[in-house]
Amino acid sequence: MPTFPRTAGVLAAATALSLGLAVPALAHVTVNPGTAEQGGFTKVAFRVPNERDDASTTKIEVSFPVDHPLAFVSVKPVPGWEVKVTEGKLPKPVKTEYGDLTEAVTKVVWSGGQIKPGQFQEFEVSMGQLPTDTDRLVFPTSQTYSGGEVVKWADEPTADGTEPERPAPLLKLTPATAGDGHHGTASSAPSAPAASSAPATPSVTPVAASASAADGTARLLGGAGLVVGAIGLVVGFLGLRRRPS
Repeated sequence: MPTFPRTAGVLAAATALSLGLAVPALAHVTVNPGTAEQGGFTKVAFRVPNERDDASTTKIEVSFPVDHPLAFVSVKPVPGWEVKVTEGKLPKPVKTEYGDLTEAVTKVVWSGGQIKPGQFQEFEVSMGQLPTDTDRLVFPTSQTYSGGEVVKWADEPTADGTEPERPAPLLKLTPATAGDGHHGTASSAPSAPAASSAPATPSVTPVAASASAADGTARLLGGAGLVVGAIGLVVGFLGLRRRPS
C-alpha cells in the first residue's frame, strides 16, 4: 500500500506539468472568427492575450498579405489606443473586379494602450474583397511588451497540420455557398387575401327604416280617412239643415 500515495503524487505532478506547458501554447494571437467565405467581405477581430505576469502589451503590429492583397480595409477605433494604417506598393499589380490593384494596406499598428497581465484585447478590422484563388490568409503579427520584449507570431502553418511554436494569425477561406449575394427580402406590401378566405359581408336590410316608413304611410292614410269622414259629416249636416220642414 505505500506505493499508492507515491504513484498518485507522480501522476499529479505530471498532470500539473502538462497543464503548465499547455496553457502558454494556447495564449497566442488569433483571428476571430477564424473562417470567412471567398470573394466576400468580412469583419474579424485580432485577439491579443497578454502572456506575461510582469509586463503589459503596449503595441500590436499586423502585417497584411501582399500576394493576396485586400482592396478595402477599415479599422474600428479602440479606446485608449492609436491606430496607424500603412499602404504600400505591391510587388506586382493584382487584377480584381475593380481593376488592377497596385497599392494596398500592408500593415496596421495599434499602440499607446495597455493589455495588462491576465487580460486580452480585440482589434477589429473590416476587409475585402477576399480572394478566391487561395484557401487562407496569413497575418504575421508582432507583440511588444512594456519591458521591451517583442514576440513575433509569424510561423506559417505546418504541412502535417501540427501547430507551430508561434503561429501567425490565420484566416481560413471557404468556397462561397450558392446564392450568396442574392438575399431575398420580404415584400413590405401585404398580399391581398383570397376571396374565399375573407368572410362575406352580409347584406343588411334597413328593417327599422322600412317599418318606420310603413308606419308613417298608415298614419297618413288614417288621417286622410278621418278628414274625408269629417267632410262627409259636415256635408250631411248642412244638407239636413236645408231640407224644408
